[in-house]
Amino acid sequence: MPVSSAAAVSGGLAAAANTEGALQLGELGLALLLSAAIGLEREIRQKSAGLRTHALVGLGAALFMLVSKYGFSDVLGPRVVLDPSRVAAQIVTGIGFIGAGLIFVRRDAVRGLTTAASIWLTAAVGMAAGAGLPWLALAATAAYLFVAVATLPITKRLPRSHTAISTLRVHYPEGQGVLRSILSLATSRGFTIDSVSAQTIGHEPADRDRGTLAPLGADRVEVLLHVHGQGSVNELAAALADLPDVHAIVAEDANEPAPD
Repeated sequence: MPVSSAAAVSGGLAAAANTEGALQLGELGLALLLSAAIGLEREIRQKSAGLRTHALVGLGAALFMLVSKYGFSDVLGPRVVLDPSRVAAQIVTGIGFIGAGLIFVRRDAVRGLTTAASIWLTAAVGMAAGAGLPWLALAATAAYLFVAVATLPITKRLPRSHTAISTLRVHYPEGQGVLRSILSLATSRGFTIDSVSAQTIGHEPADRDRGTLAPLGADRVEVLLHVHGQGSVNELAAALADLPDVHAIVAEDANEPAPD
């Protein structure tokens, strides 16, 4: 190549500046707005990943896409070829680490699945906005809000499964015959007891209310019941809480939507 031609090519490459302007700022702003809308729903539900987390995830994903599309114009040339889609693939991989950190197991229940899915979708919304696909970003945000808000009353009206196993944890003093009363009440309400396990968790506090029959210093028991039936486990828990000497009860109804 002649020197003059090489200089012209070199000068042309040097003159090709990276693209940034109102269009890119608008795409970045759209990603921020839509991501914040998704995060607002999570914030209202008081989840660990709320408005700020979702807004930053969507904003970051959009910025990655914009940098991938417009950030390398000054180095492009006959021998330099870039593939912006590779950045999108890396975002999908990287966002999995945040999603995995939001999912945890507490006792016998899994929590955080919906929040992790919302983070994953927020990254996709940010990528769509940054890639110049605003209608896809808007449609995905509207679809998320429909699934997260509008379908909740529908899921509550679905027929209850009589085979789904729910969990009850009950605390009471040992030696008072409370377990017999618990089992009797549960079966009288149409529930089947799948399994029962108990463990001693301490002693009765010395300053507790003397209105119950259990002696001070008695062992305190936690019993774990796995039950199934067509009735409401939460209503069963409320009835069990009214039994004498039942100090605490926690119900995890398998037929209720997971609160995540």
